[in-house]
Amino acid sequence: MKAVVFHGVGDARLDDVPEPKLEEPNDAIVRITTAAICGTDLHFVRGTVPNMRPGTILGHEAVGIVQEVGRGVRNFKPGDRVLLSAVLGCGRCANCRVGHFAQCTVINPGGPRATTAFYGATVETGPFDGLQAEYARVPYAQTNLFHLPDSISDDKAIPLADIYPTGYFGAVIAEVSDSEVVAVFGCGPVGQFAILSAFQRGAGRVLAVDGHPYRLERAQALGAEAVNFNEEDPVEALLDLTRGRGPERVIDAVGVDAESPKAGPAAAKARREDGLFQEELREIAPETNQQEDHWKPGDAPTLAHTWEVEAVAKAGTIGIIGVYPPTDRFFPIGTAMNKNLHVNLGNGDHPRWIPKLLDMVKTGLVDPEEVLTQHEPMRDILAAYKEFDLRSPGWLKVAVNPRS
Repeated sequence: MKAVVFHGVGDARLDDVPEPKLEEPNDAIVRITTAAICGTDLHFVRGTVPNMRPGTILGHEAVGIVQEVGRGVRNFKPGDRVLLSAVLGCGRCANCRVGHFAQCTVINPGGPRATTAFYGATVETGPFDGLQAEYARVPYAQTNLFHLPDSISDDKAIPLADIYPTGYFGAVIAEVSDSEVVAVFGCGPVGQFAILSAFQRGAGRVLAVDGHPYRLERAQALGAEAVNFNEEDPVEALLDLTRGRGPERVIDAVGVDAESPKAGPAAAKARREDGLFQEELREIAPETNQQEDHWKPGDAPTLAHTWEVEAVAKAGTIGIIGVYPPTDRFFPIGTAMNKNLHVNLGNGDHPRWIPKLLDMVKTGLVDPEEVLTQHEPMRDILAAYKEFDLRSPGWLKVAVNPRS
């Protein structure tokens, strides 16, 4: 079968690989009908989330049709149309049973103290082969698959695999509640769903911070107030918009590949920190492989954190859902402490939230399909990776057909 395979930093290829087989009684084999490219995939290829195993199939977002199930899978059968959760849990351990699927103590082969298990990621996560492929093996399928009715198209379903539950989890851990002012840093696909989720949880206002106009326009369409950090200092803008108090809640949907402002009043301040940012980047990502303009790491890995801590209201809450690797040991903890901030962070407990979000899509309350801006055949997926990597205008979210 065809699959996107990681061969090294800066080296992803479309390869022919063996089809997966059942390995455990709780496995299922799914034929993928739609996959997607995520910003997290770019972290791996850029090297800013290190320790990928060469030969790992990339991708963690997919919709498909069950082909085969192990004898331990009692709630799915061949022919069922399903959504695959990006985050994996066993559904049985103490953590899963209270909703902490991202900290399952069973599913990761690394043992009960190992990190979150999900597809197409680093050695520490399993690793489990990913979903940018024609077929995939799903471990503990009874927990990590979700039935899809025919009324929900692949395009409506694919955001539910990762970006919508991640955005919703961001609003949960940021403790968003009625009438509060919420700032969302980063208006990529996850940021868009963080904005939507903040409103769903009762936010009175959402202030959206990014440097790309096309992303900010989409944020405005959701009802957010736009702050372009290439035109104004985002901290000063957020304070001005809140009469000096700052937003009560902040959601970080940026991640390790944060960009510094290239223009405006914030650019000069950021340039003074260039040396520090480069030093941090060398420690975070010891191996990079930039090729002309492609696979270029973000040039300000800790800038978003600094802005968030400075801007949030005293005694406020920051919810961090952007991806940061274990090698990132930089955070303005002293400033956060002296403002009595609450900082919550982590990987989303997707199997906990997918049923709730899926119900909202079923009833027509939410149309997640609107975030998809490109549909590409598998044969063109590497070109799509490169456009997405460049943050090309209009390239917000890419869906992929594995059979074309």
